[in-house]
Amino acid sequence: MARNTFRQDEELQETLNITTVIRLFSYLKPYKMEVVKVMALMAVVVTVSLVSPLLMRKAINDFIANANLRGLAILGLVMTGIYAASMICSRYRIMTMSVVSSKILMKIRQDLFNHIQKLSFTFFDSRPVGKILARIMGDVNSLGELFTNSVTNLIPEAVMLIAVVTIMMWLNWQLGLMALIMLPFLSIAIFIIRTASRKRWQDFRKKRSNLSAYVHEDYSGIRVVQSFARENKTEGIFAELSHSVANAFISAIKVANTFGMTAELCWGIGTVIVFWYGTRLLIAGEILIGDLVAFTGYIGMFWQPIMNLTNFYNNLITNLAGAERIFEIMDIEPDIVNSPDAVELPPIKGEVVFEHVTFAYEGDEYVLKDINFRIKPGETIALVGHTGSGKTTIVNLISRFYDTIHGRVLIDGYDVRDVTLESLRSQMGVMTQDTFMFSGSIMDNIRYGRLDATDEEVIAAAKAVKAHDFIMKLDKGYQTDANERGARLSAGQRQLIALARALLADPKILILDEATSSIDTQTEILVQEALNTLFKGRTSFVIAHRLSTIRNADRIFVIDDGEIKEVGNHRQLLAQKGLYYQLYMAQYRFLGAGA
Repeated sequence: MARNTFRQDEELQETLNITTVIRLFSYLKPYKMEVVKVMALMAVVVTVSLVSPLLMRKAINDFIANANLRGLAILGLVMTGIYAASMICSRYRIMTMSVVSSKILMKIRQDLFNHIQKLSFTFFDSRPVGKILARIMGDVNSLGELFTNSVTNLIPEAVMLIAVVTIMMWLNWQLGLMALIMLPFLSIAIFIIRTASRKRWQDFRKKRSNLSAYVHEDYSGIRVVQSFARENKTEGIFAELSHSVANAFISAIKVANTFGMTAELCWGIGTVIVFWYGTRLLIAGEILIGDLVAFTGYIGMFWQPIMNLTNFYNNLITNLAGAERIFEIMDIEPDIVNSPDAVELPPIKGEVVFEHVTFAYEGDEYVLKDINFRIKPGETIALVGHTGSGKTTIVNLISRFYDTIHGRVLIDGYDVRDVTLESLRSQMGVMTQDTFMFSGSIMDNIRYGRLDATDEEVIAAAKAVKAHDFIMKLDKGYQTDANERGARLSAGQRQLIALARALLADPKILILDEATSSIDTQTEILVQEALNTLFKGRTSFVIAHRLSTIRNADRIFVIDDGEIKEVGNHRQLLAQKGLYYQLYMAQYRFLGAGA
């Protein structure tokens, strides 16, 4: 397996992006009332914290110094009451913000999922599914604590800090200045630490995304891994990626922990300075013992908000990389979108026209070159040619999974770029070689073609494509769990179910891309009978690997090097003894089958 896919890391900005922060917290807007409620509760908690040292000062200077036990008892009851109220308010605001945070994460995850659903094939062509899953799950989850702390801590702690500084200056401006003496040193340290911390958390999330992508790929291809006995190889790669994730996490944690350590060091030194200077003032008789005790309480209340704000900033740096990765995807615009004046495509008959169509996936490496054809409603068209000749690209343009570079694709006279995607694709049925089965019952998988179909309609579709008999032989019939990707079903059975799904959808244009290339001869007979049923009354495009399966096509297009080299039915093309004849005879000699 290629390793470079997982070693490539997304390039993100190296500075704190204020726009990202504002965009992230815009998700709080629908919860203004909850935020106001939390702020009111926090006001109670902050007020209680601010008055506590003053009450302690009064208790020492007025009641204890004068042996006023009655006054001390009353003050004790008052303090007990306000502390109880503070605890209740604190608990309720945490519960409220936890609910709000959960709802915001659900909204972000839903927005991200909905946006990815609308992105074009070019997005999925260039990204492993595991990396996309890492964005939807891991990166979104990392934002939970950030939202909770932002409201419950950020603003209240900032208010607390300003109020404490004001009170300390009111009590004694000299001690107040001593308390602030370490603040410049802390600011410089935080500025230095933040850059290193953010870079390391970005690196950790990139490596974790690489690990998720690899695990998804490995388990998706587990049959290949075990078939070639590559377990030891994949285990080694997994260990290497896991080791890389662990090292990145440890590196990030080491730097992140210096935030708290630095703040605690400044707190300790600042407290020692205040005690030293306060003791001198106490000896000089410039303050009372109660004043020094109260001031000591405010010292803790001064540094605690700084600690909390530092931790919040650390948390912001830690998780902002996740927000950037989320918004990076949400800012990607789909290549294929409805034009501003797009109209609903009315029920179609199935005419398909290519007018001078040229297409390239990248640059000027043209996959199709000036393709022209007209397909009448109800025709069955087979596309044959070597791998990479452009067959699949033609049918992808019909469904408008990509847009042409030059020329037009018309459905019943409508340019596919002038109609809405939903009205276009809802009238088409696409079946590929890799028949995808969703987790769920066989009944649910067939009903996916038309979600409002009844059980009777589902069964009728299965009978029409010869799938009913084998389904009834399964343990639970139509309620048998197909498992993810239909692992418990054979390739032929999955294709019959896919044909039933397509028939139930009743598309006017049917596209089969190598749909019969991996089934046995006996099943192929059943599939061919099912296809004959499916082709009736609809325009069909069949990309076939086995040329024996397209003998009855109305016309066969031989594609080579992005151009249509030959057109005709089976007999006509064999008589020409051109490219089609060479392809057919090559298969004839290889398979040992008669024409």
